[in-house]
Amino acid sequence: MTPLVFALIAAGANVAGGLAVTRSAHRGLKVIELFVAFGAGYMLTVALAEMLPEAFDRGGSSAALYVLAGYLLVHLSQHTLTPHFHFGEETHRVSHAAGVSALIGLLLHTFFDGVAIASGFAVSTQLGLLLFIAIFLHKLPEGVTISSIQIAGGTAPTRALASAGMLGVATVIGVLATDYVGVLVNHGLALSAGVTIYVGASNLVPEFQGKRGWQLPATFFLGAAVFFVTRAGIGLVLGS
Repeated sequence: MTPLVFALIAAGANVAGGLAVTRSAHRGLKVIELFVAFGAGYMLTVALAEMLPEAFDRGGSSAALYVLAGYLLVHLSQHTLTPHFHFGEETHRVSHAAGVSALIGLLLHTFFDGVAIASGFAVSTQLGLLLFIAIFLHKLPEGVTISSIQIAGGTAPTRALASAGMLGVATVIGVLATDYVGVLVNHGLALSAGVTIYVGASNLVPEFQGKRGWQLPATFFLGAAVFFVTRAGIGLVLGS
């Protein structure tokens, strides 16, 4: 299976998240809340334990600047130029402009999801699979986020679902662009590491930090632990 196939599977998760909103699948939305916590633990672990070491091996000390650039780009697009944004279901009325700006911000982020998948597979099949899993885990919340904020801004459910589909398309474009755009060929892993750290630490973790109970924090730590189990399992299967 090629990186493009994995990108298409991840894109399908964006649409599934959008469907949970447009079909008012409240039980599904509750499950997606757990995906946020689990995905945050898994994403941060894969970024710190795998992506950063590989990025520095490939790019030397200059990789740090690209990691920072990836982090700052997402912050700029999602929390500086975007007036209202948070991961998860939007339950309050927002302006139509907020929905549009959130879509633009998420398109940049999901583009780098594709860059991460392609860059991971360029290093090794194991890293590519680990990054695909990390990205798949937060694709469902992405679909929920964009569809719910679009509906809260007055957009029709069908168009809100189409916005979730656009996020998937951006991921596919990210995979395709990584083989042809010079900076992505050379520094795509470092850039996407910065994006992954931002999404995990600054987008996903705050979504459950203030909530009571033990279930979401436990799920976060479980996500981190499952990464190591997954890495060992993939290593055994691939013989590496």
